Amino acid sequence: MKKITIAMMLVLSGSVFCQVSVGTAPQETNKWTFGGGIGLGFGSNSAFYLQASPRVGYRLTDDLEVGVIGSVSWQTSNSYKSTMFGVGPFANYYFARSFYVGANLQHYFINYKDKFYDYKVNGEETALYLGGGYMQRIGGNSFMQLGLMYNVLWKEQSSAFSSGLVPNIGFVVGL
Repeated sequence: MKKITIAMMLVLSGSVFCQVSVGTAPQETNKWTFGGGIGLGFGSNSAFYLQASPRVGYRLTDDLEVGVIGSVSWQTSNSYKSTMFGVGPFANYYFARSFYVGANLQHYFINYKDKFYDYKVNGEETALYLGGGYMQRIGGNSFMQLGLMYNVLWKEQSSAFSSGLVPNIGFVVGL
């Protein structure tokens, strides 16, 4: 009986040691990030607003991301119609994995038409947004960003925008 018990212990201990896994080489993480935001609004005088802002970034470090962001918006109402396209670079610095500060330079191409006075404007405007916000993890390496940016180039009398302050909500995958 002792011989059978010793033989069984040797077989079992051998099989336990065989199940220890050997470490694999760490996988290279993808440094590309993707995301953006969309907006939708309604207002008086049959006003309708639709906006999309896709972005592609690259993580230079775990905390610093740079990339390109685009923007397209379309607005219409009983009295006017407007389309706007924007593109430019951005940089975000992440800290405590829940907060970020960032800069975003956008150059906009604006087409505006007043329906009552048959007045048309085709123009351009550059905006430099500085700000930051909070990030909420929504799964794996995906985050929702809630932030506030201010256009430091905004001028009340000559800007196509009604305010320099811009709240933003967006999503990022790859951080």
